[in-house]
Amino acid sequence: MSTQDTQLESDCKIQQGCAAIELIIEPKDTDLGGFSVRRCLPVRQKRSVGPWLFFDEMGAAEFTAGTGINVRPHPHINLATVTYLFEGEILHRDSLGSCQPITPGAINLMVAGKGIVHSERERPEVTAQQHRLHGLQLWMALPEADEEMEPAFFHYPATSIPATRINDVPVRVLIGSAYGLTSPVKTFYETLYLEAELQAGQSLILPDSEERGLYLVSGQIALQDNQIQEHQLVILKTADNISITASAPSRIALIGGESIGKRFMEWNFVSSRKERIAQAKQDWQQGRFPKVPGDDVEFIELPPEW
Repeated sequence: MSTQDTQLESDCKIQQGCAAIELIIEPKDTDLGGFSVRRCLPVRQKRSVGPWLFFDEMGAAEFTAGTGINVRPHPHINLATVTYLFEGEILHRDSLGSCQPITPGAINLMVAGKGIVHSERERPEVTAQQHRLHGLQLWMALPEADEEMEPAFFHYPATSIPATRINDVPVRVLIGSAYGLTSPVKTFYETLYLEAELQAGQSLILPDSEERGLYLVSGQIALQDNQIQEHQLVILKTADNISITASAPSRIALIGGESIGKRFMEWNFVSSRKERIAQAKQDWQQGRFPKVPGDDVEFIELPPEW
């Protein structure tokens, strides 16, 4: 998703947490015209969680027939995007020639490397009827040695994502390793990304990682003395055996991984070098990025503030 319509740094409320919690980030909803995005990362107080630099919750949104997601082609460099849906469908196209519907439970990994352009729209048969969309979109940093790699696109169907039950709690390991399972999704750092659904009264011990962030998609959970509310991102302190207990039916996403070095972010560009971002902005303005086959007429202009 492009950052064109929302602040790069979330206008959010930061709370101090308990002994296990570093921060509680409560993002401000941004209405994109019938479509709500909640941006949790980056914020001034927390630029990344492991390799994760950007965290958006899309929706849940209800679209009438004839309306839907319609994000025109836009560029990225030196990062990888990860899209995961709970409901609905997005049609991904990119300058490599990829044309892939994203459906619930699947993982789309787009590696921008030295530069890629993509659009996020909907198939006509989806737009033609009333429909819903709900999901998460994240960006991860690439190691400095891989920032200028050749761009690539990987699609992992829902059936390829490992799942288990921990104390009867359904868990899916989307990226990385946890609970004895390892996801097939390509990684560049030690990376963690999983989801779980808890019924009221169920508990789950969270897998350890150098850095961790717990996002509550829906419901309510207790973490030590704190009641975590819907749409809060909880940045956890380094500690083993942190347990959560659901106070209501709840869905969580846990992200994390190894700490990374400083990254600069402007508009849709991420890099370890500010001069590389300046070059990318100039390249986009002058039309030097590749086109998206089948979607090469429209594009998002570089916003004047950048």
